[in-house]
Amino acid sequence: MDKLRVLFVCMGNICRSPTAEGVTKKLLEDKGLSTKAHVDSAGTHAYHSGEAPDPRARRAAARRGVDLGKLRARQVEIEDFERFDLILAMDRENLQVLESACPPDQRHKLELFMRYAGSFETDEVPDPYFGGEDGFDRVLDMVEDAAQGLVEALRRR
Repeated sequence: MDKLRVLFVCMGNICRSPTAEGVTKKLLEDKGLSTKAHVDSAGTHAYHSGEAPDPRARRAAARRGVDLGKLRARQVEIEDFERFDLILAMDRENLQVLESACPPDQRHKLELFMRYAGSFETDEVPDPYFGGEDGFDRVLDMVEDAAQGLVEALRRR
């Protein structure tokens, strides 16, 4: 089976989606499943293109053994809709932006990331950008939960 290609998407690609990318990559590696999937992240907006993830996101992830330092923000490209098998938005607003840009024959690939979560009742990962450090820990809790569900779904494929 070819690798499943998964793209995580938030607004600026410096908080939530790179966190999801890093956590999922580490989880795949830890479970010996890195050959099953390729993960990447992008933003619906180009506000931070070329920048590293937010320092608060990097610190929070590092405390849990996840290194986000090599990641760089980029904007979703039209080719991503063809290139990826699964495109997971962090919230409904970014899902709507993706839906409006996505060719109709590729829309089946678009979902909310939190649909894979088992311990949270919400379908959105909140944007921690304008809050304090604790918001980044909350995002990590949510991302770790959803990443576990996603990796389990990939394992069953």
